[in-house]
Amino acid sequence: MPQAQRKQPTKAWSVVAAVTGAMLVVAAAPGRAHDADTTREPGSGPREAAVTLLVGRALDEGGRTGAAGLCAVHTFRPGLCTGWREQRVRATARGSGAVLREPALGDAARAARAVALPTDPDAPLEIALADRGRLTDVTVSDAHGRQLAGELGPDGGNWQNTEPLRAGETYTVQVGAQDAAGTPVGVTMAFRTAPPAADGGRLTAEFGPRPGTYGAGEIVTADLSHPVPADDPLARARVEQALQVTSEPRVEGAWHWVDDSTLHYRPRTYWPAHTVVRVRSGLDGVEVGERGYGGPSDGIEFTVADRIEAVTDSAAHQMTVRRNGRIIRTIPVTTGKAGFRTRSGVKVVLRKEPKVRMRGDTVGIKRGTSEFYDLPVLYATRVTWSGEYIHAAPWSVDAQGEENVSHGCTGMSTENAAWFFETVREGDIVEVVNSGGEKMAPFANGFGDWNMDWRSWLAGSALASADAHPHTSPPTPSRLHPTT
Repeated sequence: MPQAQRKQPTKAWSVVAAVTGAMLVVAAAPGRAHDADTTREPGSGPREAAVTLLVGRALDEGGRTGAAGLCAVHTFRPGLCTGWREQRVRATARGSGAVLREPALGDAARAARAVALPTDPDAPLEIALADRGRLTDVTVSDAHGRQLAGELGPDGGNWQNTEPLRAGETYTVQVGAQDAAGTPVGVTMAFRTAPPAADGGRLTAEFGPRPGTYGAGEIVTADLSHPVPADDPLARARVEQALQVTSEPRVEGAWHWVDDSTLHYRPRTYWPAHTVVRVRSGLDGVEVGERGYGGPSDGIEFTVADRIEAVTDSAAHQMTVRRNGRIIRTIPVTTGKAGFRTRSGVKVVLRKEPKVRMRGDTVGIKRGTSEFYDLPVLYATRVTWSGEYIHAAPWSVDAQGEENVSHGCTGMSTENAAWFFETVREGDIVEVVNSGGEKMAPFANGFGDWNMDWRSWLAGSALASADAHPHTSPPTPSRLHPTT
């Protein structure tokens, strides 16, 4: 609203809204728009549909801590609350626009001051009504089209963000409201936030896997450039909320903190065949606790092929391979013998190696002992980083389908190994049952993530619970539907 409407300068200002924690105060001057309507000339026509919005925000200009004590009480004191700004913006039926900048400056000075004193991204943003009426919807979007989460008050009198603003970002605010007569009005505004500190230590994420086509058990990974410890749950929640995984078709999934700088994402069950998965980071500009701000990260996209599952029953000495639920081959195998039992549980194909030299001393078997081996092995499909493979074992063909004689790998004929090697891809599912071996670890030796039940998986998320998975739900604008 123009400054000319701030009449009666000696009258005390009344507080319309104060944000908890003294982060922001929104105040209204006397002389509201609907009171001024009583001074219209008779016959001048109906009043234009409009409401006056009060937009409160803290500017990143220093002195905010001292100002908070003065502004957190029930009187707004211009000249003392130097860290706070309140703009009066008029929403009309035509939806006129406004830019939130320092109101006391001229146009040229405003443009320069907007850069020098941008909005503090750590402080709340609040929109309230100075006139009778109600807010009906508020949408705040950044320059990339990402919507900022927020909520309207129960009576539509105010709106406040519920997730932090991003540093160094330009926001567009679209507000819909109704005046006292129920006429729809609106306004579009814009503002900028302060840039993050230029300390070179911004938090970024490197995602895996590489772009390509993978099996239904593929795990999404995020390696952070700096650790985020478990004793800072708010920072972890902000990081997790910013790491966005979407898929077509949509599935239920969640992140799990493997350690302070590593996260894994998986669906509740295996990826459906032919799913397209996209992973993006929204960390850029997000304040992450004492670790400063997030920086830009490259996203990835990959697709899921047919669902291949290979289940080995060590007691039956047989592997059953299915494609999309249908058996396509049954293979006689041999697995780990006593003292070298094959790990049980679900594993994921890590990579395929046409030829590998396998030596016993790499798994703790001393040279010169009866168990030592040193062999060239063909068609080796790796399922653990410590050296468990599914591979050709022509020396044990007589035992395959009959007994377990290996040192932990799954052996089969050269023909079957070649077929398996050509059939599977990274991310395909390999499960071993009835081996008597130790359980495949979830994270230490490949992708054993699927051995963790869903409740335990969610326990490793800073956001997800058994009933809510915000990772898979895009933010939506706050909205109250107008009454008719």
